[in-house]
Amino acid sequence: MHDSAEARPANPLRDPRDRRLNRIAGPSALVLFGVTGDLARKKLMPAIYDLANRGLLPPSFALIGFGRREWDDQRFIEEVREAVTQYSRTPFDETVWEQLSAGIRFVQGNFDDDDAFGRLEVTLAELDSSRGTRGNHAFYLSIPPKDFELVCQKLSEHGLAQPGEAQWRRVVIEKPFGHNLQSARELNRVVEQVFPPDAVFRIDHYLGKETVQNILALRFANQLFEPLWNANYVDHVQITMAEDIGIGSRAGYYDGVGAARDVIQNHLLQLLALTAMEEPISFNANDLRAEKEKVLAAVKLPDDLSGSSARGQYDAGWQGGEQVKGFLDEEGIPKHSTSESFAAIRLDIHTRRWSGVPFYLRAGKRLGRRVTEIAVVFKRAPNLLFRDHGEDDFGQNAVVIRVQPDEGATIRFGSKVPGTQMEVRDVTMDFGYGHSFTESSPEAYERLILDVLLGEPPLFPRHEEVELSWKILDPFEEYWTALGDQPEKYVPGSWGPASADELLARDGRTWRRP
Repeated sequence: MHDSAEARPANPLRDPRDRRLNRIAGPSALVLFGVTGDLARKKLMPAIYDLANRGLLPPSFALIGFGRREWDDQRFIEEVREAVTQYSRTPFDETVWEQLSAGIRFVQGNFDDDDAFGRLEVTLAELDSSRGTRGNHAFYLSIPPKDFELVCQKLSEHGLAQPGEAQWRRVVIEKPFGHNLQSARELNRVVEQVFPPDAVFRIDHYLGKETVQNILALRFANQLFEPLWNANYVDHVQITMAEDIGIGSRAGYYDGVGAARDVIQNHLLQLLALTAMEEPISFNANDLRAEKEKVLAAVKLPDDLSGSSARGQYDAGWQGGEQVKGFLDEEGIPKHSTSESFAAIRLDIHTRRWSGVPFYLRAGKRLGRRVTEIAVVFKRAPNLLFRDHGEDDFGQNAVVIRVQPDEGATIRFGSKVPGTQMEVRDVTMDFGYGHSFTESSPEAYERLILDVLLGEPPLFPRHEEVELSWKILDPFEEYWTALGDQPEKYVPGSWGPASADELLARDGRTWRRP
């Protein structure tokens, strides 16, 4: 018999604000499909343990793994423990682990195996009785999108998707949400044939990051920024997601997908929407989504896709003191591959707030450093008082929101250099989460899994947002496909191909060096 949560000693890692806001999951079971993948091992299982360690999962919580491996419950428990001890954010607590592991089960089988889904049905019923999960079940599909239809169909056939009275059933799906607009619509049709729209949670883990959520606080909780957050004062916006590594073992996924489909269609367009949206009337999911959808619907593509986009593939060379392979030399990538490891596009938003302000989005592998940031760059101040200075002597003010790493924000402005001369130089004022708050930021998947169990959808895009994002990206993808040539090569450790610099140079601008 395990002690109740109330009987255990107070956990110093438990955030009292979560209790005060009643953000503690109720009795529930999470069924995890794709338990042997990297995502489950490195992110999902550790996040579940961290939630338990913070006191945000009830004693009645259960975790069921579904997979092809010939494991029994004990072997799966050992696998979960190994993942937890290696990747969890919070320290390992044996008491917490005993409580959590008592509700862990494993069901062996393939996605087309009716007997396996029958065993899943029996296992969930047993946990409803012995563990007290009360028929509240979430199904996390950490599997390729091609398998969504089959798994949803089997869940429906075995009555697992239909809740009883005073119960809930939810499904969680990971990106990519299709590979173009048509496939996204088909995927949505398949999933919503089984689960109602409000029971479908589409995971974009970037939306769970503290700094992404802080965009809303920065904009709407501060009078300092919002009056300037418009075309009267903003010159342009740059949104960057750079990685200093190659594709690694992801060749099977990456070839045929590329950087634009991998991160621009979802992560970066979501960041654009949060940066450009109007203030919602509340943090209610429908109000937040409505404002994001208005922004995405107002995006206008440039007339010249050639001059408003750039693509590249990293070449072989030296980076960080070591010799690295080129994109086409990576194992599993065909020599004739036209998939890009770098993509950049220019977009315009046709609203009164943003008319005339270009948004530049870029993402790539093997770049100068790992960083994701939003840079709102302001127009130059009139050079009236400082007549002895040239116009280019002054930089442009900027607010830079760092999503990762070193989460925080920076404000760049001009300041007088000490001395007798009136010399002005750009300086930065920096805010870092790690320096300003004693609380340790939860991982994105902690927040998102908890929201699924609570049935709170504000951070999850609905299918309208997904489809609007594909409407923006599809014309670029079709244009690049029609070219038929391979993307331009770029040096590893650089900031992309020359065409990316030309994209901004046409407008008289340059990329920030993060």
